[in-house]
Amino acid sequence: MEISSIFFILAVLVVVGMYLYAPFTVRSIRLRAGESQEASGLRAELDRVVDSLRELDFDHSLGKVPAEDYPSQRAALLQKGADVMRRLDEIESIPFTQDAKSRIERAASAPAKMDRLEDDEVESMIAARRREHKGRSAGFCPRCGRPVLVSDKFCPACGKSLA
Repeated sequence: MEISSIFFILAVLVVVGMYLYAPFTVRSIRLRAGESQEASGLRAELDRVVDSLRELDFDHSLGKVPAEDYPSQRAALLQKGADVMRRLDEIESIPFTQDAKSRIERAASAPAKMDRLEDDEVESMIAARRREHKGRSAGFCPRCGRPVLVSDKFCPACGKSLA
């Protein structure tokens, strides 16, 4: 045998070996992805608990929740949030310096992430949109009666010339 054929056989064996070893490397990647999926689920659960805590506080301020039920419900939500946060810290292996309950309290007392537009801003946007829409209408098609715009040269429904 020539030396080139030996190198060729070795190259083929290396490629086949890499191909056969590939599923074992994919499995380790899947395991890491599963861990991040679990962490994502815990983050979603934590968001739900914090939102529930905010809603409970808001309902209590409105008087919807009786004063005797409020402390027990709030304590249960705080405990659930602290448990979720501890499990999340264990998965992500992030050392935490504060107590989990105080972190939940801080998250619940923080304003919501979404910036809400003021009613006046929304009303002005609606009025501007209506003015814009009114200026574009040119009436109705003489054949079918459908509304047409100023920029239309033909009726979009029946095709009659509008010029």
